[in-house]
Amino acid sequence: MQKHFQVLLVGCGNMAHAWMDYIVTRRDVEVVGLVDIHLPAAEAFAMKKQLNVPLFTHINDALQQITANLVLDISIPSNHYEVAKLAMQRGCDVLAEKPMAESIEQCLELVEIAKQTGRTHAIMQNRRFDPKIRALRQMLDQHVIGQVGFVSAQFYLAPQFGGFREQMESPLLLDMAIHTFDQARLITGANPVSVYCHEFNPAGSWYAGNAMAICIFEMSDGSVFHYNGSWCAEGAPTSWEADWRVIGSKGTAIWDGHHEPYAEIVPLREQQEAAQQQRLMKEYLHVTAEMAEMTYTFHHGCLDHMFQALVNEEKPETDNSDNIYSMAMVLAALESARMKQKVEIASYLEQAARQK
Repeated sequence: MQKHFQVLLVGCGNMAHAWMDYIVTRRDVEVVGLVDIHLPAAEAFAMKKQLNVPLFTHINDALQQITANLVLDISIPSNHYEVAKLAMQRGCDVLAEKPMAESIEQCLELVEIAKQTGRTHAIMQNRRFDPKIRALRQMLDQHVIGQVGFVSAQFYLAPQFGGFREQMESPLLLDMAIHTFDQARLITGANPVSVYCHEFNPAGSWYAGNAMAICIFEMSDGSVFHYNGSWCAEGAPTSWEADWRVIGSKGTAIWDGHHEPYAEIVPLREQQEAAQQQRLMKEYLHVTAEMAEMTYTFHHGCLDHMFQALVNEEKPETDNSDNIYSMAMVLAALESARMKQKVEIASYLEQAARQK
């Protein structure tokens, strides 16, 4: 039986346009309502997208007055918990912008609600759907550089958003680092074990809260993931996808976020000759990653994957039961920075589960 999605779209800001550009390509989707706390924003969105649907300022009112089976949550982060909870309890699946919620207790509750209701709650992690990061992951899966021991991500940008981000207590970690942390999980195929984090607000920052962070994660595969990030680093910017170095037992993979990943490895013959000749340095073989083929990429790629999972009645890759580990990286990092000590993530999750 063919699926028919009756969509309630919550949040009519700039990002909603990116979601809607994909939605209109699907014949199995009907937008049945719009929600925005500022009604003029919903009115403007409806006019621009030529939608003749009811408009609301709260999801509760919308779900009482219309029939929907899928909620797209593109509202501000502080609304995500309430929107997802209400939607799933009313029988709707939820596809949401990141982050899942603002606290680990809220995240764990949403995972439990999805399990109890049988609903899907998936999170937008658009950077997973970049052909270049998939190529890097494939290179590591093929053991081109051997066993991964260390992963480093450098993220240096200076966006001047204005609005809510510049007033957040931890704008980099809470609003952006989820992308890079989730990328690290995709690249390694591992989950976080522990974290030590130091966050601060450097000279020249225009953010009220901490716009810079240094994190060290121990991962479940035995590797270490090191993150350096800043949202107020003027000059010499990295890509939004970060600048990556992955060191393995046989070589190193490099990806700057802009270009195709590559690796430099030591061929077995070179290893043997270097040992025999007692040379100080070896010569490396340059290996270019094989690019992945993807019909849709980034936001549209993630949306397409999530919708296809709903059609096939499968768990999407970014289901909340998986995304909880990326959220744990963010929130445990914040806890580490607050306590000024290393945080064991399993214990952190267990404690949060007892308190929720």
